[in-house]
Amino acid sequence: MLDLLGDGNAAAILGLLSGLLLGLAARLGRFCTLGAIEDYLYGENDMRLRMWGVAIGTAVIGSFALIGAGMLDAPSTIYLGFAFAPIGAVIGGLVFGYGMALAGNCGYGALARLGGGDLRNFVIVVVMGIAAYGTVSGPLAYARVYLFPQDRISGDVPGIAHSIAQMTGMTPSTIGILIGLIILIATIAPARVRASTSTLFWGVVVGLAAVSGWAGTQWIASNGFDGTPVVSHTFATPIGETILWGMTASGQSLSFAIGSVAGVWCGAFVGSLIKGHFRWEACEDPRELRRQIFGAALMGVGAVVAMGCSIGQGLSAMSVLAWSAPLTLASIVAGAAFGLRQLITGWQPVD
Repeated sequence: MLDLLGDGNAAAILGLLSGLLLGLAARLGRFCTLGAIEDYLYGENDMRLRMWGVAIGTAVIGSFALIGAGMLDAPSTIYLGFAFAPIGAVIGGLVFGYGMALAGNCGYGALARLGGGDLRNFVIVVVMGIAAYGTVSGPLAYARVYLFPQDRISGDVPGIAHSIAQMTGMTPSTIGILIGLIILIATIAPARVRASTSTLFWGVVVGLAAVSGWAGTQWIASNGFDGTPVVSHTFATPIGETILWGMTASGQSLSFAIGSVAGVWCGAFVGSLIKGHFRWEACEDPRELRRQIFGAALMGVGAVVAMGCSIGQGLSAMSVLAWSAPLTLASIVAGAAFGLRQLITGWQPVD
């Protein structure tokens, strides 16, 4: 199959198919990072946060099952292949979270909204992608490399399960699966969660989408000839890569990242049609547009500094239990809470 399609095209198809699941989850299951945080802080509703918990638990169990079966080489992933950089995780996460609140969506959410016809999110997607690429290899790259160096590991794998395995003598896969089960059981402990079919179903779908990314790209990397990276879903630099491919397709091969971005958009489009929610929308307030542009730029920069966005660190990195994942995710939540407080209540005391 790889001889026929080529490694890049095969990876793009994999990204497209698993991205479709994420797009459907956003529109049909209302899976959304900022929405979950806002529901919890201002709506006294934790169901979308618990959907996140189901997704993380499923992704951790599936990813470490792959590691135990020899179908995923943990250090080949970007999150376990680079040294843990806590300063970058915290600062990048805070910047990303604050930008997410200002923009009203993360990169994944913006793609999903764009699939439903919201042209405001077209601006967010484009600005975020350009800002991310400008931070990876553009003018901001010099400052990023100097302030937040990202080095390949030279010793122990920077993962929670791998660190515990060294102390206990157990295998990382066993520890990872146990941690995933604990996350999953704690998430669905309340009866109201177990009674919510949508929460359970779409949480599992999102988790399996992350696992399928690892499994598929690892298989392509092991059996192909082009050195395909072992990756799963994230939506900052991949959006920039997709924009670049759109301008230079004749000189650039497809990739999992490009397929993933296209898949989320297509899945969201289909989901919006199924729900009857597709409609064209545009920004009527210049102040809102200004805020969204600024927030999108912050997300692009923050995601690169933190080596992942809310999906990249919050789901893909969390699925392999990288030390960076919980720290970055907590920082994203803190930054988003700060931004939401500023937008919703200002700095007046909340009654």
